[in-house]
This record gives sequence, C-alpha cells and structure tokens, in this order.
Amino acid sequence: EQARALADGGADGGVIETMGDLAEIRIALEACKATGLPVVASMTYNRSARGFRTMMGDTVERCVALAEEAGAAIVGANCGTGIEDYVPLAPELRRLTQRPVWIKANAGVPHLEAGRVVFPLGPAAYASYVPALVSAGVDVIGGCCGTNPVTIGEVGRAIAKLRGAGN
Repeated sequence: EQARALADGGADGGVIETMGDLAEIRIALEACKATGLPVVASMTYNRSARGFRTMMGDTVERCVALAEEAGAAIVGANCGTGIEDYVPLAPELRRLTQRPVWIKANAGVPHLEAGRVVFPLGPAAYASYVPALVSAGVDVIGGCCGTNPVTIGEVGRAIAKLRGAGN
C-alpha cells in the first residue's frame, strides 16, 4: 500500500534501506517493483573477522544476489557503521554487481559523551573517504546517521574535485 501510494503521488523511485533481513527486503522490493518504479536495495552490514555480514548473518554475496533477483535497480549499503568500514566493502559490492552501487554510511561509529550520541567524523573528514569510494566504483555516495547538509555539500565538492570541476 505504501509503495503504491508513493507511486500514485508522483514518486520517481523507491529506496529500501537500512535492511538486515533478506525476507524483509525481498517483500519490500517486490512491493516497490509492482509499481513499475526503479528501486534501491540497501542493506546494513557489520565488519567482522568473517567479512561483512548483516545482523542476521547474511553475506554480501547473498544480499546482492537476492537484490538483483528481486529487481533492484541500484544495490548498496547504508547505516550500521561508519564510512571507514564501507570503504573496504565498496569493491566487494562492485565486484558482485553490474548495477550502480550506493553507499550511505554513518559519520563514523557513534559513541556517548555526557549522555549524548556523538558521531566522530565532521563533514570534511567524512568527505575525505570519497576518493576511495569513487576509486572502488561507487556510483552514488550519500550520508546516513550523523551526516547533515554540510556533509553532503563536502561530498559533492570532493566529487567535483575528482572530476576536475574544482570547488
């Protein structure tokens, strides 16, 4: 119902993100694809000694395969961890799909300071990871928890600089 309402309201596409369960993302993808709109499938991964996994223990390979099978137009990762952990994930995503790759990481791994959640990376520090993501073949770079419009502006400037467009 939500996907249909968004499509009927004029949405250009759907974004399914911060997913950690394959059954849930499959259902969401099928609902969005039924509208005829393109859809992003973005899982949340944690880095471990066994590689990147969702909170349910699913591998990147399994997640990408399901996203493609269910018709995702873009495949990626968001939230869950800081951008510093998604830099090594990016080449793995790129290797597993020919679809555009999406990364929307957090501004580092948060911690508590005086009872307040603090994300350690400011806008410039966050954007310093952009060249590595672009080099790894990421097509869409955004920001999740702890980022803000200033962060996204810095990301845009970093991309423009890589393209030779200056600041």
